[in-house]
Amino acid sequence: MPHDDDAPLRIAVVGAGPSGFYATEALLKARDDVLVDIFDRLPAPFGLVRYGVAPDHQKIKSVTSLYARTARDPRVRFLGNVDVGRDVKVDELRRYYHATIFAYGAPGDRRLGIPGEDLAGSLPATDFVAWYNGHPDYCDVTPPLDGETAVVIGVGNVAVDVARILAKSADELAASDIADHALAALRESKVRDVMVLGRRSPAEAKFTTKELREFGELENVDVIVDPADLELHPVSRERLAEQSTERRNFEVLKSFAKRPAGGAARRLHLRFLYSPRALESDASGERVEALVVERNRLELRKDGSLGAVGTGVTERWPAQLVLRSVGYHGSALPGVPFYERRGIIPNDRGRVLEEPDGKPVPGWYTAGWIKRGPSGVIGTNKADALETVGRLLEDELPTPEDPRPQAIDALLARRGVDVIDFDSWRRIDRIELAAGQEHGRPRVKLVSRAEMLEAGGPDAATLEGVEDAEGDGA
Repeated sequence: MPHDDDAPLRIAVVGAGPSGFYATEALLKARDDVLVDIFDRLPAPFGLVRYGVAPDHQKIKSVTSLYARTARDPRVRFLGNVDVGRDVKVDELRRYYHATIFAYGAPGDRRLGIPGEDLAGSLPATDFVAWYNGHPDYCDVTPPLDGETAVVIGVGNVAVDVARILAKSADELAASDIADHALAALRESKVRDVMVLGRRSPAEAKFTTKELREFGELENVDVIVDPADLELHPVSRERLAEQSTERRNFEVLKSFAKRPAGGAARRLHLRFLYSPRALESDASGERVEALVVERNRLELRKDGSLGAVGTGVTERWPAQLVLRSVGYHGSALPGVPFYERRGIIPNDRGRVLEEPDGKPVPGWYTAGWIKRGPSGVIGTNKADALETVGRLLEDELPTPEDPRPQAIDALLARRGVDVIDFDSWRRIDRIELAAGQEHGRPRVKLVSRAEMLEAGGPDAATLEGVEDAEGDGA
C-alpha cells in the first residue's frame, strides 16, 4: 500500500489553476483520508481561467464554480500569495507532505528568433492577455496603442482572442470583466487595422470555429480575407474532407472573403502563408515601425505533414504593435527537474523524473501544461490530472517528518508570508462582484497584490446581499 499509517495522506498541490483543482478533486474522490493544500503565488485562485480566458467569454469562466466547490471541502485548504520556490523551498515540502503535485502551468512564451524582436512595441501575446485580464505582475505593461496597425503572429485561440480584443469597441468591452486600466487604454486606442498572420494555410490553422465566427459578429469591423490565401495545397483539400473543425473554419473564411468592405471604423485582416522575418525600427532605433514577412508555399514532407517553405518573396507591412502568439512555454521551478527543450517537467505519466528517461523522484508528480506542454482546452486537464493521481495512489510514498497542517502554517508565519486562504479570497470575490453590480459588469477586478491583501484581510468589510461567483450568499 502507498500509505498505511493512521495519519491522513497529506498532499501539496503547487498551482491553483484548472489542473491543480482537477488533481485535488480526483484525490478527494479516491480517498477519504486525504488532506490537500493548494499553493499559488497569486492571492487569487483559478489561474488561467481568471488570467487567461478572454474577458468577453464569461461562460467559460463559470467553471470556477466547480473549483470553488472543491476548495470548500473541509479536507482542502487554499494557500494563496505563497510563492513555492521562494517563500518555501520545494525540498522543504517533503517535511510536511507525503507527495507534491506540480501543476503551475506554462507561464512563459515562445520567441520568434528574428531580428528586432526586442524592440519596443514587440511583446508576447501572453503579456498582453495578462495585462487586459488584470494579472498583478502585468498591470504596469504599457502596450503601445497609439499606432494604426497591430499585427498578431499566430492562428491559435490566443491569437484570435487578442485580435478580437484589439478590434472590439470599448463600449462592447465595458460589459466584460476586463481590467479597468486596460479598458481605459483601449478606449483611447488608435489601432484601425489588426492583422492576424499564419505561416501555413487556413486548413492548418488551430483556432476553433466558434471563436473564428465571432470576428464576423463584431460591431463596426470589416473582416478581410484575401481569396488568394484560400487556394489550398491538394493534400490540404483532401484532409479537409476528414477534419470537421478545419472544414468549418474554411467555410467561415470563404464567407468572409466574399463580404464587401463596408467602410467600418476598424478592419481585421486574416492573412495566411506568411512567415515573419524581421522587425524594423523607426528613426529612433528603439520602436517597431514595420514587420518584414516572407510569402510561403506548402510542401509535403516525408512524414506526410505539410511544411511551410519560404518563396523568397518578401513584403514590408507597417506596424506599430506586434504581438507574438506562437505558443506558451513552461518555466523551471527552483529545485525541480526541468526539460528545457520541451518546456516541461520531465515525467512518466505524471511521475516526475530526475531527467528525461531518468528515474522517478519519490513523492513528486506533475499535471497540466507543465506536465505535457500547452495543449488542449481547460477540460483536457481533467483526464490528465486523473492519470497523475492514479500514479500517485499506486506508489509507496515517503513519510513526512511533520504532517500536521499547522506545521506549514507556522513556517510561513515565521517567514512573514501573508497567506490568503479561501475565506479571504471569498471576501475579495464579493468586493469585485459588488463593484461589478454597481457598474453593470460581471465584476471589477482588483489587480494589485496590495489591494487584494487588504480586501482579503480579516478586517475587511462584509458585503451583505452580494453572492459569491460560485453562487453562495455572502
